[in-house]
Amino acid sequence: MSEPYDLITMGRIGVDIYPLQAGVPLARVETFGKFLGGSATNVAVAAARLGRRTAVITRTGADPFGDYLHQALREFGVDDRWVGPVPGLPTPVTFCEIFPPDDFPLYFYRQPKAPDLEIRPEELDLAAIAAARIFWMTGTGLCEEPSRAATLRALRARDPAAGPADHGDAAEDTAVTAAGAGGEGVRHTVFDLDWRPMFWRDPDQARPYYAQALRHATVAVGNLDECEIATGVRDPLACARALLDAGVRLAVVKRGPEGVLAAHRDGTTVEVPPVPVEVVNGLGAGDAFGGALCHGLLAGWELERTVRYANAAGAIVAGRLACSSAMPNGAEVAEVLGDG
Repeated sequence: MSEPYDLITMGRIGVDIYPLQAGVPLARVETFGKFLGGSATNVAVAAARLGRRTAVITRTGADPFGDYLHQALREFGVDDRWVGPVPGLPTPVTFCEIFPPDDFPLYFYRQPKAPDLEIRPEELDLAAIAAARIFWMTGTGLCEEPSRAATLRALRARDPAAGPADHGDAAEDTAVTAAGAGGEGVRHTVFDLDWRPMFWRDPDQARPYYAQALRHATVAVGNLDECEIATGVRDPLACARALLDAGVRLAVVKRGPEGVLAAHRDGTTVEVPPVPVEVVNGLGAGDAFGGALCHGLLAGWELERTVRYANAAGAIVAGRLACSSAMPNGAEVAEVLGDG
């Protein structure tokens, strides 16, 4: 196996079709831009822009939009070896409306089924997943089979405590052993809570799978709505404590205009205010935050520095139109923080 990846993400991919006119209802928009999209994919792009070696596990349609996504991933420096076509299913397309500062409706076209929900357990490179310094998965990946089974299989491959009886085949046992044999620094398994109600029948259907995933994750990241789905509580500190009780070592609760609360199992809690920004499009800010959070975790920074850095990256993207192509490099983040 080659050198472990800094970050492997698993989840949504698609084509974002964004209006080039802000404040105009979609019915009256005349010009659009085409961009690589999907939260897990954008996180991989964000970390790659910060110098990290990244890859994404997902699926596209066998169509021209799928070809475009492969091209875009390679241009952003994200390894696309685990991005395969699903015959008969179109590559997803997502439209949005842009009404700054805080209204950005999304319209998902993922019918009859999104290819990224067709990721199958037997297709996974479990050794690479287990060896990655960070593995990032999302709540959307749990919403439907076979993606749900594949996501949980990947999580078990990351978790030595799961044990052979929980894995079901020798390949996974080998992956766990390889992951435990040294490696640089602490490894992280991040659960992006990523609640999208249109992909689930009701919250009660999601909670058991969220609970199962949290038992294998070391980090949980989500906004208040997402944390409430996972924990049943909404107060930020109560959410963080509930996520820690569910099994993670670090809980990151994004509070929008009130900043970010992060709590570690060692008792460390930090609250970081938002970075002031004139919002253009807030849709990619969370993905930029995620990629920068991974960068800080990989660098071994202390918690407050990591969250401040992630906040700055998110603010930069909120002030730009696109998501993937708007992800900042290190110099841009340093400038916002006054470090460059």
